[in-house]
Amino acid sequence: MAVNLSSHALRGDYSHINPDYTVDQPFDGYTEEQHDRWRRLYRRQMALMPRYAAHEFIESICRLSVGDGIPEFARINDQLAKATGFQIVAVPGLVPDDVFYDHLANRRFPVSWWIREESELDYLVEPDVFHDFFGHVPLLAHPVFADYMVEYGKAGPLAARMDTIPMLARLYWYTIEFGLIRTSEGLRAFGAGILSSKGETVFAVDSPRPNRIGFDLERVLMTEYRIDDFQKTYFVIDSFDQMFDETRKPFGPIYERLRGKPPYPADTVLPGDAVIHRGLRST
Repeated sequence: MAVNLSSHALRGDYSHINPDYTVDQPFDGYTEEQHDRWRRLYRRQMALMPRYAAHEFIESICRLSVGDGIPEFARINDQLAKATGFQIVAVPGLVPDDVFYDHLANRRFPVSWWIREESELDYLVEPDVFHDFFGHVPLLAHPVFADYMVEYGKAGPLAARMDTIPMLARLYWYTIEFGLIRTSEGLRAFGAGILSSKGETVFAVDSPRPNRIGFDLERVLMTEYRIDDFQKTYFVIDSFDQMFDETRKPFGPIYERLRGKPPYPADTVLPGDAVIHRGLRST
C-alpha cells in the first residue's frame, strides 16, 4: 500500500531496503507464536467468508492453502505466476506512491512481511502480513481483478503529474480496500480492508448504518474516506469486468473536470446516486 493512505510514522525497518523498497522475506525468522497468531486470524476470518465474501475470493484463498501459518512468498509466487503472472514482494511496510504504482503496473504487489502483535488482533494502524496477504493476494489470482490492479498502477504517473493523487487514492480505497460486489446471493465483500477485519466484514454487509451506493467512477474519485473507523459509505460494483472497464477510461479529462472541486464528505448521499441502502447516519 502507498504511504499516502497513512498519516502516522512508519513502523517497519527501512534500513536495508532495495531501491524498489523490497526486502527478502525472513521466513525462517518467524516464531511459532507468530505462526500461531496467523492461524488464529486465518480461522477467524475464514469462518466469516462463506456468508460475507465474494465467491471469487473464497475460491482463490482456498486454492492458496495458507491456513497452516504465515505463507512463504516464493511458494505463492509459483501459483500466482501460473494464474495471472503476478508476484508478491516483501516490503517493510508502506511504500511511496511512485514505488507502489510501479510495482502494480509491473504485476508486483508489495506485502509487509511482519505480523501484528497479540494486542493488535482486532485493530491495526498499519497493514501487516495478514492484512496484505489474506486481504489482497487471493484476488491477484483472478485474471480480471489482476488486470484492474495493473491498470490502477499505470494510472499513477498521470495522477502525480496532474496533482490528483488524492482522487486516485480514493479509487483504491473504495474498490481494492473497501469494495462490495452484487451477487445472486446478495451483497458480498471483496475489499482487503473489509475481509481482513472481523468487525468490518460483518459491518460492511449487514449493518444498517453505512450507505451502500452503486459504483460510479467520478463519484468515487470525489468522495472522502475514513482511515480511523468503519466506512460511512461503501460503493458496490456489479462485476469485476465493470470495475476494470471503468479504470480504462481516459483519466486526464476527468481530472481536469474535477480538479479544484471540494470532495464530498464520506457520509454524503447525492440526488443522482444509485442508492442500494441509505445509511442511518447519512447527510
